[in-house]
Amino acid sequence: MRVPRIYSHEPLAGQNEVELDEGASRHLVKVLRLQVGRPLVLFDGRGGEYSAELVEAGKRARVRLGDFHGDNRESPLALTLAIGISRGDRFDWVVQKATELGVARIQPLFTERCEVKLKGERLEKKVAHWRQVAVSACEQCARNRVPDVATPQKFASYLEQTDSGDTDLKLVLHHRTDKHLRELGAGQGWPASALLLVGPEGGLSAAEIDAALARDFKPLRLGPRVLRTETAPVAALSVLQYQWGDL
Repeated sequence: MRVPRIYSHEPLAGQNEVELDEGASRHLVKVLRLQVGRPLVLFDGRGGEYSAELVEAGKRARVRLGDFHGDNRESPLALTLAIGISRGDRFDWVVQKATELGVARIQPLFTERCEVKLKGERLEKKVAHWRQVAVSACEQCARNRVPDVATPQKFASYLEQTDSGDTDLKLVLHHRTDKHLRELGAGQGWPASALLLVGPEGGLSAAEIDAALARDFKPLRLGPRVLRTETAPVAALSVLQYQWGDL
């Protein structure tokens, strides 16, 4: 039987026993119906994981920590996904799949064609929800470092922050270009980091693409078909991980 993996908001280093929060406790006791003595794995997002054993199955489950294992299963390619916020649960799906594909950071963007309006308390709740989606994806895919889901920014403001030179390869999806990844990678060596810029429904505007190109982003086309906003990043991230990562 598969051993459940549970994220702990509490730092685990130096602890012998940990009381889980209500959400994790409910999942273990009510959903999975684990009994006292069952093994599980705990991680806190700071790296590595702990073998553990359920010692109390109540409203707040308690677990005893065992051996520490340092495997993080992170890609050698540090990937950032900057993407326009899409409607409904599409963005949840993007966060989930990007986490599974090894992205280190997700930057939600308000772009010209973004139809989602978020501010104040509603924005805070949505960001907290996306971060929990990333945590759940890490529990499923065996990552021990949770990707950073940043607070949404306006496209122009974020673009100004990409001039630091900290990223080896900056790409903007652009279905009207004739540039493919195999051409962009020729003669560039093996990048240690990459930033992928993707639009929402309807894509990035021509002005936004031009602004990205002016800041040394390279245009990237994913074949002759126009992909949906939730399909494009998954396809692009998969190709990048195959080319320079760990797929």
